Amino acid sequence: MAHTKSQKATRGNRESNAKRLGVKIYGGQPASVGNVIIRQRGSAVRAGAGAKIGRDDTIFAMADGLVKFSKKRGKRYVSVETTA
Repeated sequence: MAHTKSQKATRGNRESNAKRLGVKIYGGQPASVGNVIIRQRGSAVRAGAGAKIGRDDTIFAMADGLVKFSKKRGKRYVSVETTA
């Protein structure tokens, strides 16, 4: 059998560009104001103290400090702890 698909079968068989989602700054690493911590689709991880969530569910730092991941009542949170 031929390994090449027929021309009609390949129409619409294109892949979209990668969206570069995921964790950008990990726990224990320093973050400054405005740094993106997580890019995500939907709110799998929620924003804690020192972090805010954008329109596209991106979590970013609102304060300078260290990033901390935690769980509370089965839900995951990311916060930025200030080093004062």
